[in-house]
Amino acid sequence: MKEPVVVGFGSALVDILISETDAFIEKTGIQKGGMVLAEEKDLHAVLKRTKAQPAVVPGGSACNTMIGIAKLGGKARFVGKCGPGEMGCLFEDHLSRDGVEARLEKCCTKTGRVVSIVTPDAQRSMLTYLGASAEITSEDIRPQCLDDAAIAHIEGYLCHQGDLIHHIQALAKQAGARICLDLASYTVIEAHRSKLDTLVRNGVDILIANEDEAAAFTGARTDHDQVQALAEAAPIAILKVGNRGSYIAANGNILHIPAVGNGNAVDTTGAGDLWASGFLYGLSRGYSLENAGKLASLCGFEVCQVMGAKISEDGWNRIRELAKRLEET
Repeated sequence: MKEPVVVGFGSALVDILISETDAFIEKTGIQKGGMVLAEEKDLHAVLKRTKAQPAVVPGGSACNTMIGIAKLGGKARFVGKCGPGEMGCLFEDHLSRDGVEARLEKCCTKTGRVVSIVTPDAQRSMLTYLGASAEITSEDIRPQCLDDAAIAHIEGYLCHQGDLIHHIQALAKQAGARICLDLASYTVIEAHRSKLDTLVRNGVDILIANEDEAAAFTGARTDHDQVQALAEAAPIAILKVGNRGSYIAANGNILHIPAVGNGNAVDTTGAGDLWASGFLYGLSRGYSLENAGKLASLCGFEVCQVMGAKISEDGWNRIRELAKRLEET
């Protein structure tokens, strides 16, 4: 029997990380903690204003999640679109080095980039130039992308690409794969609320949101009300609430998964993405929801101890040790 694959569909982006102040955020016009679409020139303008030394790493929500699954020892595939030149090569090489199977369409447009501004409270605010990733179409995503797929993981940012998510959902259903949708950002939800409602009604098996995203999607404000509302939308609903942990709702039950650590963080970039890595890896391996949540919680903690979404090798060793213990229970 072939090993099940988790397939990620998302934007192929390169992250440019800078540490800055809240005052700097205000001058950019970005909503703190959100994501704003921008032109390439807007990214250059922000970078010209900072004195911080940028860190450049491949990123994108679904890409980060697939890398995490591969680092755990799972089989992961990423489907997206990138451009030519140094940034495109950097993105593709990074996936290959980390053990992710890349199904990348190419075009002449530059590879997308994100300026991620990290403030002293470890919050990140993003200015995104989609570049080549915005040019992916339904024709680029063929049934073979879902060969042996157990889970199709879709980042909510793809709402910017018209009916693309509907197409992915249809192929996933044909392949017998469970469909996971990460709501991505409260700013995306505010811009595409009705579209997201339709997508969820079209069939989502696993729905992932943090508290800001859940508030924008459901209108609810408390943890209890948010997780209840999410549970009405999908068979498995996940609410991430930072240092208060996370909630997993399924079959009429709600599990609370405590956070790992004392809540201190260097940078929250990739926290939700890597949480999804641990959870989807566990789910694809037959873990209980509680054990999948425990692994997810540690992945989310470890990525918050570094700048960017690349966990240290020591961190991965701790995560793999937990995974081994959970597999034995």
